[in-house]
Amino acid sequence: MADSTIPVPASVPTIASSEMRHEGTVVRNVRAMLMVWRRDIIRLFRMPTRIISGIAQPLLFLFVLGAGLEAAIGAQGAAGVSYQQYLFPGILAMSVLTSSLFSAIAIVWDREFGFMREMLVAPVSRSSLVLGKALGGGSVAVTQGLVLVVFAPIVGVSFTVLSFFEMVFFLLLLAFSLTAFGIVIACRMQRMESFQMVMALVLQPMLFLSGAIFPLNALPDWLAVITRLNPATYGVDAIRRVVVPDAAPLTILDWVVPLWADAVITLGFGIAMLTLAIQLFGKTE
Repeated sequence: MADSTIPVPASVPTIASSEMRHEGTVVRNVRAMLMVWRRDIIRLFRMPTRIISGIAQPLLFLFVLGAGLEAAIGAQGAAGVSYQQYLFPGILAMSVLTSSLFSAIAIVWDREFGFMREMLVAPVSRSSLVLGKALGGGSVAVTQGLVLVVFAPIVGVSFTVLSFFEMVFFLLLLAFSLTAFGIVIACRMQRMESFQMVMALVLQPMLFLSGAIFPLNALPDWLAVITRLNPATYGVDAIRRVVVPDAAPLTILDWVVPLWADAVITLGFGIAMLTLAIQLFGKTE
C-alpha cells in the first residue's frame, strides 16, 4: 500500500525549527554578552593595582583638597554641610566617571592586537558585544567606587540600608551611561594614544562642571548653563542627595530637580549613547 503521508518541503521551515533557531540566537547573544562582561571583571581582579590607582586620586581630593579648603569654604559655601561631607559623594562619582570612561580603552587595545576582529566575525549580534562591554565597564567602575565607602565615617558620612542601596543604584546608572559614552569615543579611535588624549580633554571638563568638586549655586549665568547641560551633573546630584540629604539640591532656575528627573536624564543619556555606540560599533573595521 502506498504511503499517503504528505512530505513537508525542505524549503518550508516548521514552527519548531524556527523556534529552535530563534532560541539558539538569543542564547548565543546572551552568552556573548556575559562573556564580554566576565572578561572585564576578570581583568580587574587580575590587576589589583588598577583598583589602587583608581581610588588614589579621589582620596587625594577628599583628604588633601577637602581638608585644605574646608575652613575657607565653610558650611554655607558647601551647600549647607561641611566641605568634606559635600566632597565625599563627589569623589564617589569621580571614581566612577574616570573608570567608566577609560574602561573603553579595551576596545582600542583589542583593535590593535586583533582580538576585535575575532569578536566581529563571531556569529553574534554586535549589540550584544556593546551591551556586554557597557555592563562590564559599569560593573568595574561601581566596584572601584564602592571601595571608597569605607572612608565615609572618617568625614562624618553615614548610611542607612535604604540610602546605601539608593547610592548603588545611582552609581550603576551613572557608570552605565558614561561607559556607553566612552564606547562611542573608542569606536572612532585607532590608537590608544589618541584615545587617552581625547579622554583627557573630555574627562576634566565633565568632572569639574558636574558639581563633584564645588557647589553649583551662585555661579555666573554662563557657567550655570554649561553645568546644567553636562549629563554627569544629574548623576552626581542624585548620589549626593541620597548620601548627604542635608546638601542643597540641584536647581534649574527656581525648579528643584527631583531624584526621578536625575534618574531619567542619566538613563536617557545612557540609552542614547548606547544606541549610537551600537551603530558605530557595527561600522568598526
